Formats: sequence, C-alpha cells, structure tokens
Amino acid sequence: MDFTRGLKNSIPIALGYFSVSIAFGLMAVQCGLTWAEALLISLTNLTSAGQFAGVTVIAGMGTYLEMAVTQLVINSRYALMGISLSQKTDSRFSGIWRAVLGFAITDEIFAVAIDGDGSISRGYFAGLAVLPIIGWSAGTLCGAILGSIMPLMITNALGVALYGMFIAVVVPKAKEDRRVLAVVVIAVAMSTALYYIPALSGISSGFAIIICAIAASAVGAVMFPVEKGEV
Repeated sequence: MDFTRGLKNSIPIALGYFSVSIAFGLMAVQCGLTWAEALLISLTNLTSAGQFAGVTVIAGMGTYLEMAVTQLVINSRYALMGISLSQKTDSRFSGIWRAVLGFAITDEIFAVAIDGDGSISRGYFAGLAVLPIIGWSAGTLCGAILGSIMPLMITNALGVALYGMFIAVVVPKAKEDRRVLAVVVIAVAMSTALYYIPALSGISSGFAIIICAIAASAVGAVMFPVEKGEV
C-alpha cells in the first residue's frame, strides 16, 4: 500500500524534525510566545529556517513587510521543488492535493519523494508527509513546554544548542566546498558590519537577514557561476 510505504520512508525525517523542532519551541518561548502560539506556528508552517527567522522578526517587533520579504527569500526554493515534484505526480494528483503537496514540501520530503522510481501517488505523498508534520509539531510543543517550566538558566543554555545546530549544518559543506565557505564568510562579515557600524546598527534584525542573504548569494553567484556540467 502506497500510504504505508510513505509512512515507513518518512520515519527518519520525522525523528530528525522532532529533535530540531525542540530548539524552535525553546526559542519561541524565549522570544515571548506562548506554547500554544509556538505550536500553532509549527502546525501551519513546515519550514525550519523560515520559522526561526519569522520568530526573530516577531521578537524584534518587525513589520509585516519584513516578515513577508524574509519568508519569500528563505522559502522561495520550495516553489522550484514543487514545480519539479509536480512533474512526477500521477494523474489523480490534482485539485486540493496540489495544495497539500505545496504545504508539505520540505528539503527532506522532496529528496525522498523525487528519489523514488515511477510516479508519485496521493497515498504515498500523504504517508510521506504526515509523520514529519506530527514530529515537527510534537517537538515544538515539547520544547515550548520545557521552556515554560524550566529555570531560565537552563533554557538559556539549551538555546545555545540552536546555534550549534546551524553551525553543524553549515561547517561540513563549507569545509568541502570553498565557494560555500566564501559565501558564508561574506554573510558573516555583512552581519557583523550591520550590527557594529553605528550608521547601520539601526537596521532591524528582519531586514538584516534579508540584506545579508540576498547580498551574499548575489556575490557568490557572480564570483562562482555554476557551469553546465555541475547542474
């Protein structure tokens, strides 16, 4: 059965999402959100980087424009994934199911779905999506509740794990590819400048994320254009 096969393939994704989303729940509570608000964000969104950036904008009292542009920059890759994945869906994957596919696409779900042989059925994609959604939401709830009841000293210490997680994601790729390392260094340098230079320090955290992400990506695209054979 396609649904059961999708469930089995999604178990590692769900377990990974559970552990990562605990950090999001902790961060959300530390930024002033309630556990219910944190849970609602994870239930209605399925984008780790987008949610972390969104909570940062909320904590910084950012504007709706900052939030919209931040999410557009961070999550635009999902549109490309959706277009690619829609080419593999079967003839019954239409109507409301297209919206379900768009909501449930993540990097990991896309990778597992696109890697399979043959067309993607509605049952298989539903099975592939349901456990990661539950895992992401359950982890958020656990992190938010822990953040609400644990001493401030402990939650602050656990909050450092979030930065360690991002470092663990970026460093291995930067070590194996000098182009990625260069883009990371550019982004860090720009972020530091925006924070410490008095004339730029007034820029909100939301727009700082947008500026660093777009500028570093643009410089990287100009300095290290992708050759045809690398695509």
